[in-house]
Amino acid sequence: MVDPSPPNSLTGRKALLRKAFREARAEHVDALPQNLRALILNRPPAPVVEMIPHGSAVGLYYPLGAEAPSLGWARWLAENGREVALPRFASRSSAMEFRTWDNPFDDGELEEGPYRMLQPSGMANFAAPEVVIVPLIAFTQEGHRLGQGGGHYDRWLASHPGTRAIGLAWDCQLAEELPIEGHDQPLSAVVTPTRIYHGAMD
Repeated sequence: MVDPSPPNSLTGRKALLRKAFREARAEHVDALPQNLRALILNRPPAPVVEMIPHGSAVGLYYPLGAEAPSLGWARWLAENGREVALPRFASRSSAMEFRTWDNPFDDGELEEGPYRMLQPSGMANFAAPEVVIVPLIAFTQEGHRLGQGGGHYDRWLASHPGTRAIGLAWDCQLAEELPIEGHDQPLSAVVTPTRIYHGAMD
């Protein structure tokens, strides 16, 4: 439990929560048998597929470290009539944008970006996702999200109203509550290996 005694700024509370949930997430993933990891979150469940129109563009993230795996979703979506896109940063000072990933079965067309994650090259086509699958550090049943702290997804979602945001997470990332600020964008749903949490459904 986070000590509520001063200093108790939202920034400080979020930093403590990020540290605690990152450690819990890493421990959880380390404890998973290697042969089981490839079977977890290998495709979106049917209720989530219904939230992703056929023919639509879907923004996903390329997982880093202990983040919930998203590549199975990328491959399934590409095989089932959706356009797959990944975030791209031209530099650390640039705004996040989405570019298409034409073949999610091949990492070779991706390059390492300024935040160490793989991303499409600057030659890839721009994409305007109708649905974005977002990474997270922690989440609540109501669809509140604690991200990495850069605010990239919150800013992108705020500038693209109407885009549906769905979180992908491990069960151990569920929090009873999170400190929320005005710029924090809610999630329509969060998917874990065991269930779907319906958040700010529209």
